[in-house]
Amino acid sequence: MVKIFVITYSTFGHINKVAESIVKGLKKANVDVGRYQIAETLSEEILTKMHAAPKPDIPVLNPKDLPEADGYLFGFPTRYGTTPAQVKTFFDATGGLWTKQALAGKPAGFFFSTASQHGGQEVTVFTSLPILAHHGMIFVPFGYGHANLFDNSEVIGGSPWGAGTVANGDGSRQPTEKELDIAEAQGEQFGNVAKKLAA
Repeated sequence: MVKIFVITYSTFGHINKVAESIVKGLKKANVDVGRYQIAETLSEEILTKMHAAPKPDIPVLNPKDLPEADGYLFGFPTRYGTTPAQVKTFFDATGGLWTKQALAGKPAGFFFSTASQHGGQEVTVFTSLPILAHHGMIFVPFGYGHANLFDNSEVIGGSPWGAGTVANGDGSRQPTEKELDIAEAQGEQFGNVAKKLAA
């Protein structure tokens, strides 16, 4: 069975909530799902002062274990339109895989959270594409795969680049049902694409 890793870094828990819907969609596509988080680099003291959410009870992924999966969905909040330092640190540790091109030909996609509607819902993924390119991985965008992406009646995270949520600068806004529906649809679509590539 095709195996997909859902790999997240989340400071305030929004990404982990979106990831739950991503996983639901992947299971609809009948793929095996591995759920992992990226190691924290901040101290407990700093995280406490930030009022960060507790880390979920899921394993921390060692980058060397990435080749065990057939595809990847990475979820993280934006930091000024790019990855958080924790995610950059994770990918910086994949040099050994890069030299062997151990991830070449494998599909990958992204989902994300931003503080505001215009806070990087698209550019965060765009600035992450060089990572995939250097590894020879295949970027799988979501496209307009769900009707909620056409809904302008309210603020809705997500884009053709992937599912997303808008958290507010203080983290007070939680993922909405419409955003979670987009995430579930992305998971299902990605699972189906991964199965085709693995056939």
